[in-house]
Amino acid sequence: MLAQIFLRTDSMGYYLIASVLLLAGMWGVFVKCGLKGWHALIPCVSEVNLGLASGREKEGRVAAAARAVIIVMIVIDFILNAGANSNPEALDRYFNLESVIRLLAEMVLLIYTIRMYIGLTEVFGQKRRWLLLWIPFDFIPACMWGWMKKYQPQWTAEELKTEAANYFSGARAEVLDQGLTVNLEERTATEFFMKKYLLRDIHMYIQPGHMVLLLGGSGAGKTTYLNAVNGYEKAKAEVVLNGKNMYKNYKEMQYDIGFVPQLDLMRGSDSVYRTLMDAASLRLPSDFTKAQREARVEEVMEIFGLTPVKDNLVVKLSGGQRKRLSIAMEFIPNPSLFILDEPDSGLDGVMARELFQQLRMIANQGKIIIVITHTPDRVIDLFDDVIVLAKDANRTGRLAYFGPIEEARTFFGRDKMEEIVKSINRKEEGGDGLADEFILKYAEVQHG
Repeated sequence: MLAQIFLRTDSMGYYLIASVLLLAGMWGVFVKCGLKGWHALIPCVSEVNLGLASGREKEGRVAAAARAVIIVMIVIDFILNAGANSNPEALDRYFNLESVIRLLAEMVLLIYTIRMYIGLTEVFGQKRRWLLLWIPFDFIPACMWGWMKKYQPQWTAEELKTEAANYFSGARAEVLDQGLTVNLEERTATEFFMKKYLLRDIHMYIQPGHMVLLLGGSGAGKTTYLNAVNGYEKAKAEVVLNGKNMYKNYKEMQYDIGFVPQLDLMRGSDSVYRTLMDAASLRLPSDFTKAQREARVEEVMEIFGLTPVKDNLVVKLSGGQRKRLSIAMEFIPNPSLFILDEPDSGLDGVMARELFQQLRMIANQGKIIIVITHTPDRVIDLFDDVIVLAKDANRTGRLAYFGPIEEARTFFGRDKMEEIVKSINRKEEGGDGLADEFILKYAEVQHG
């Protein structure tokens, strides 16, 4: 039991009560997750099932092996202690070795059980702070989650093994001299010594002059995908912009990509002109003269309609003007790829449309624009393509669709982009729960 390993308590009464409560709680958890409850009573089998319930099957097998080692050591100890007078010196050497092996096994069991408890919090849709209770007193949350109706898993162990979650398309986008090619095999992160897949199997080619909408529900990996594309958070991927590999030539190409975050970091006490001049000093090549930087700033202000307010302080700008200024800062070095994370956040419909029309004009100059917006339907006529990311049953961001807007409507059988997002969201998130279906469907499209 994890509580005994963590606390190293020798109180037999506490151990027995806590063990019974843990078994009872895990029985309920297993049943809720679509497994056989009585498997909680069988050592090693219980660990394997905990791995299945938490979506951590490999961790379950390792924990079961560690539990088996501990049980074997206990049995051998019992047998040898029964004949302890036969060879005391040899027994002492064995017991020293046994202590080391058992300690290592308990450490492995502790680490991998915590990994599975992390997975269980995700399955039950709970906060990570529950681990503060699971680690020292696992029998308490086990009983709560196992027997209280309030706590229900978001998916069953069977759903975690769906075809889509384990399917890989084998597709690869062609690398061309112009445009953006993304061949992303995987983007992972390490959480408590555990490898977690954030994105997998995403391949596409975006033509120059295209304005692309990036769709996906909460947690589908939209921002992670954008950070992988712009090189801010590298993935196991090949990202090629106009014939140059982004990861291999990052320093040379970092200003070929303009990234506009949802929240800007502009100083309110600076004027519009000073803000853009500072951006020019940072983003234009060092061999640019002052006159050249000033000329570029004047040109960009004209493009974004900021010339009339060039002397205004940032803090005095309207919401729409401030958004245009944040985009103008990134436009100073004349990037080939523009990435914007919710540029219309906080803007009304009229101001948002005006902003997106400006982005459309930039795309028409041969630039690639990728945008996240939570209100896409009011400006969808301005976009060429849509990328749809969805969480598979393993909670990994996958490509459910990439292509023209009209074809997306046919593919998903929905007229509105917001309806497409609803179709791929899980049912407990208010969606239709069809993510895996569309991931597999799009994989078939890729294979022709």
